[in-house]
Amino acid sequence: MSKRKSNQGSPAKGTKTAKLENDSKSDCQPCNHFVDPMLTDQYQISMAYAYFVTGRHEESSVFDLFFRTPPFKGEFTIFAGLEEVLRYVASFKFTEENVAYLKKTYPTWKPGFWDYMAKLDTSQVRVYAVDEGSIVVPRMPLIRVEGPLGVCQLLETTMLVLVNYASLISTNAARHRLAAGPDKTLLEFGLRRAQGPDGAISASRYSYLGGFDGTSNVKAGQMFGIAVKGTHAHSFVVSFTGLSELANTTITDSDNKEQEFVAKVLKYRKELFPETNDGELTAFIAYAQAYPSGFLALIDTYDTLASGVWNFLFVALALQDIGFKAIGIRLDSGDLAYLSKECRKKFTEIGAKFGFDYFAKFNIVASNDLSENVLWSLKEQGHEIDSFGIGTNLVTCKAQPALGCVYKLVEINDKPRIKISQEAVKVTIPGKKEGYRLYNTKGEPILDLMVNTNSKAPSPGERILCRHPFDASKRAFATPSRVESLHKLFWDHGKLCFAFPSLEDLRNRVKHQLSIFREDHLRRMNPTPYKLSLSNDLYKYMHELWLSESPIQEIQ
Repeated sequence: MSKRKSNQGSPAKGTKTAKLENDSKSDCQPCNHFVDPMLTDQYQISMAYAYFVTGRHEESSVFDLFFRTPPFKGEFTIFAGLEEVLRYVASFKFTEENVAYLKKTYPTWKPGFWDYMAKLDTSQVRVYAVDEGSIVVPRMPLIRVEGPLGVCQLLETTMLVLVNYASLISTNAARHRLAAGPDKTLLEFGLRRAQGPDGAISASRYSYLGGFDGTSNVKAGQMFGIAVKGTHAHSFVVSFTGLSELANTTITDSDNKEQEFVAKVLKYRKELFPETNDGELTAFIAYAQAYPSGFLALIDTYDTLASGVWNFLFVALALQDIGFKAIGIRLDSGDLAYLSKECRKKFTEIGAKFGFDYFAKFNIVASNDLSENVLWSLKEQGHEIDSFGIGTNLVTCKAQPALGCVYKLVEINDKPRIKISQEAVKVTIPGKKEGYRLYNTKGEPILDLMVNTNSKAPSPGERILCRHPFDASKRAFATPSRVESLHKLFWDHGKLCFAFPSLEDLRNRVKHQLSIFREDHLRRMNPTPYKLSLSNDLYKYMHELWLSESPIQEIQ
């Protein structure tokens, strides 16, 4: 995974990391150095050659990128990956090395094709899209690509790989946020379990976009300005066996003076609960010596309630005597709801005993193979956990490993095209379309409407007939209080039209989107489908084209 050229160092949160339309395209590189025109399926190259041989490669075309079914058995999806798509479009160019490889691979192809490929770029392409970080629905084009058929075809695979996982992980993160609640801290701990380094970096970036607060991934923190969080592992605890292994018994206070520390710890141990594990206590002392103002201990190495929580408290009390405040604990095994409640009781009890009210508010972090379902279960049981570290189930999207975005030709030479299938779900909606979101008087989205680009846009206060794409009986009138245009022109014949929002801005957009959609569209069990509708004109045209393109069979 390479660092993007335009993002050297660690950008501060909220800063703009994008290039404006008049900036040099040479600086607008994808985050991952693997992303170039060669990151594609072989059949894209084959189709491009066939278009060239038949003289169709310069014909005007329109492609839609969309998905058919929301992930995780839900009814919403977060659109992500647009910035990387635009960086790819801006940098699209076959190098001499690329062309040489292809020529060697396909030695019988016409020489003129290689001249075409060497000069190919996206200077004749337009890219329209929904804002990244938006809630999107099935069949609504997330991205619309317009331009010469050859180059637009070649963009397909790479665009899909940049959008599919990004949108899936962002949606998964948003679902975890809904399960945990708005006030809990969510930390992405999936680096070691991700599908390779590329998947790990993407998981950190897009889980933050979807609502997580930080990551354990130091590289992602450097690249994207995400807060990096973590404490120690069990190996740190088991590496100590006794107090004789400590290099010294003191701690440096805020005035840079050495203060006796171990004796204070042992005093509290003797007074409160002397039968704890010596090695664990030694490890906690050593960690506190290294991080006196950031002491957070993993307490389940031996026995959470009979040793770990007590050893943490001994060290926390000694730190208080010297002028430092401990942060809290991490639980990585066992009955997390029960253990968190028992630890909170102990913190409250000891805090009251010694007059330290903040002890009752120590941060309790939980990890241990957490998932969306586990978060909901913990909420139902009642718990005292403040922060969740989530790894495998988040970054691998174990509940559903792929989103299924597709990229379909919907217009050629200004003529709408349709793909027909015996499965209605695979029938495409033809032509160049615009998307609009209709809102009610409460400010809630009520449906998304697709219309032909040459049709009149819907207006607030207008009574609009909205049609289900496939079921003629499903139709309704809607009179929106507000209408939002969903598609914007992001790339226009070689120029970026907008600065990219910062990752923090995108995260805030997701948060806002989740706040305005009705709860029943977002809920975990049996969510209400959010409607995608066609205008009456688009519905009629689609079904006329569907009939005209479908062969009439003869029954024998």
